[in-house]
Amino acid sequence: MLLLVTALAAAGIVAYPMLRSAHSAAAVTGATPAGPAELTVRYRTDPASTVAVAKPWVEVINASKKPVNLSDVTLRYYFSADDASAAYGSNCVQTHLGCANVTESIVTAGTASPNADHYVQIGFTSGAGNLAPGATTEAIGLQLYRLDHQQLNQSNDRSFDAKDTHYAPSKLVTAYIGSTLAWGEEPSGAAAPGQGASAPAAAQAAGAPPAGVFFDNFHYSGPDDPVLAANGWQARTEQGGPGIHDTWTPTGVSFPADTTAQGGQALQVQVSSDGTKQGTKQAELMSTKAGFFTGTIAARVYFSDTPANGPTGDHLNESFYAISPDDTSAKYSELDYEYMPNGGWGAPGPELDTTSWHSAKQGDRATKALKKQQLQGWHVMMITAMNGSVTYSMDGHDLFTSDSRYFPRESMNIHFNTWLIDLQQLGAPRTWDTKVNWLYYQANQTVSGADVQKAVTGLYAAGTNYVDTLPKS
Repeated sequence: MLLLVTALAAAGIVAYPMLRSAHSAAAVTGATPAGPAELTVRYRTDPASTVAVAKPWVEVINASKKPVNLSDVTLRYYFSADDASAAYGSNCVQTHLGCANVTESIVTAGTASPNADHYVQIGFTSGAGNLAPGATTEAIGLQLYRLDHQQLNQSNDRSFDAKDTHYAPSKLVTAYIGSTLAWGEEPSGAAAPGQGASAPAAAQAAGAPPAGVFFDNFHYSGPDDPVLAANGWQARTEQGGPGIHDTWTPTGVSFPADTTAQGGQALQVQVSSDGTKQGTKQAELMSTKAGFFTGTIAARVYFSDTPANGPTGDHLNESFYAISPDDTSAKYSELDYEYMPNGGWGAPGPELDTTSWHSAKQGDRATKALKKQQLQGWHVMMITAMNGSVTYSMDGHDLFTSDSRYFPRESMNIHFNTWLIDLQQLGAPRTWDTKVNWLYYQANQTVSGADVQKAVTGLYAAGTNYVDTLPKS
């Protein structure tokens, strides 16, 4: 199995050394093109053949005398699935091009070859720019992992080479310009240059991410994935409320395969309990930077009406909300969805509360409840804060609009959590799962549900897992 990983020296995240090529990274000079464009791909990795997360790196060098648009370039890293049911994920860890300009997707080979029944396809958006003759992308780090968290066996992966712990040209990683093989040897035996081989399952070209957008489809290996932290997320460990105080743990945050999720993977936020505080674990994933303010926030969320296992009856709260980082702020802002399949606080369920807060004081809010409607399954939940009002909608239907008193006054964090309002004695342990397929935010604009889904589908098609073009604070 294979891909590239590096990490980020900032914020206490362990960093792998970034080996730079001796090739120039100069801008396109406008030199007269001469001859066909050719590429060289250099590769390195960690030597262990059995790992939880594979960590190769690659760089692409323009070995021709003509400039190359990176959005025309795709790479293939070939590997062999460990078993027929194994599902895989990949993501970008670090590159000076910006991970938002690198796309990745897992592809099942149309014709299986020894040690190469799958490949990771790596591409670039138009925001990655051009490579001048002799220029290099420098290091691009990614990850490859199994979604069931089993170890990867790389020893039978075509593109893995344990000897390449320092950058070296690797013809077992192929590169294409458009549909033409420009570097490497395909599993079928076709070799570049000059073979004109077709690129298998060519990726859809992706444009540069527009300004003011945040998107994440939660393609991570687990709560300790360095990419999760680098992309501005944290699994909660701090104590306090809501729900059963001091029971928050990152073990309830995971990113499993899910055939019902767009793209086949989702965030899962799980609460478990045996009816005692000691036997209760609540879970939350929250953004670590307050970049969400006015505009349109949308998430595809899976609500559960029944536990994943064990008896039902818990007063469960499945939440998605935006909130000020400081609850004592004079400009406090909070916009909430809370689904309670079995009710709570003395009220029967099911109930979906939509609430806009003016301050953190109890009762300083505008709220409306959708009652007696079971929501088991996937729903697109949207919060649109524009022109002095906040509108909550589900699956394209408006649920509630709050007025200007409850309009956000400062940037907020996003939280997804699952927690218990109280403890119920039900006679056996149980677990409840809330899932999130993706999060999409467009700053300072009203975006329809149809246009949100169109944008999200385009990002999936391009292999884009994460975008952040919000202003840097």
